[in-house]
Amino acid sequence: MSAWVDAAEWFGSMTFLRRNFSPHEVRLVAYAALVVCAVIVFSGAAVRLTGSGLGCSDWPRCNGTSLTPELSYHALVEFGNRLMTSVVLIPCLLAVWATARRRPFRRDLLLIAVLLPVGVLAQAVWGGLTVIFDLSPGWVIMHFLLSMLLLVANVALAWRATFEPGVRPPARDKVSTWAVRLLVVPGFVSLTGGTIVTAAGPHAGGAGTGDVVERITWHGPGETLNWAIERHSTMGAILGFLSVAVWVIVRRRDRDPLIRRATTVVCILLACQGAVGALQWQLHLPAGLVWVHVTLATLTWVAILTAAATGGRISAPTASPDVPAPSREHEVALS
Repeated sequence: MSAWVDAAEWFGSMTFLRRNFSPHEVRLVAYAALVVCAVIVFSGAAVRLTGSGLGCSDWPRCNGTSLTPELSYHALVEFGNRLMTSVVLIPCLLAVWATARRRPFRRDLLLIAVLLPVGVLAQAVWGGLTVIFDLSPGWVIMHFLLSMLLLVANVALAWRATFEPGVRPPARDKVSTWAVRLLVVPGFVSLTGGTIVTAAGPHAGGAGTGDVVERITWHGPGETLNWAIERHSTMGAILGFLSVAVWVIVRRRDRDPLIRRATTVVCILLACQGAVGALQWQLHLPAGLVWVHVTLATLTWVAILTAAATGGRISAPTASPDVPAPSREHEVALS
């Protein structure tokens, strides 16, 4: 018991833990967490596309006997991605500390910030299970989608930390706000379709180590990939048309420059994504272009979430306290 008391006293003596953070510092930490949580998606895709997914064939050890990898390319690539989890966890934990010590304190920021390290740890555990189950498609799909859900919390924290309560006015136009919000649904559906394409495609993640990885073969070994690509490209086209429609709605109905810029960025990224997708299909899915496609998909998802945030909060109209509401008799007289 005395050891625990001594440890508590030592921890309490660390005055730097009682350091307060300004709103500007919290904002910087939130954006840093957003960046690293996006970067680990890029590095994870690189592990798969280099065929290094089973470079470390066990978890949490690299193999059954050693925590560290042998000096081989694919083992080092996989182990390096695992080390990235520790790097990502640092700004996420820092976000919790900074929001807890922010002055003035904001409870909403702390509640969102707590989700970041929880999400990173969940990702690490799920990634380990993905390795244990030999990169089975279902585990790989959920591993990527968990990363996209973590980015929802990242964007929410960064956006809310950017503005003090009451600085941003309520939504100027409900139609524009709901339009940008609804883009999140087809955006996530398109991401899910992309993971299914990858799970049926040639980049299983085990090529570099000579491992045979299970593929999705719902419509036969040769037809499933074509089937998945056709539906994914259709969903991508629908998302593109909807984004252009939302851009037109916002241009005509909303004068907020933030929502205008955000929807413009979404349209530009989707256009680039469509061009890369068509090119990689014509070139028979080269790994480099697939990595660019995954990177653009992640950036597009962040842009869609940001656009939804710029729509603002719809507040119910309130009657002015200086003007009494008309009575029922008055309404009848007017009719």
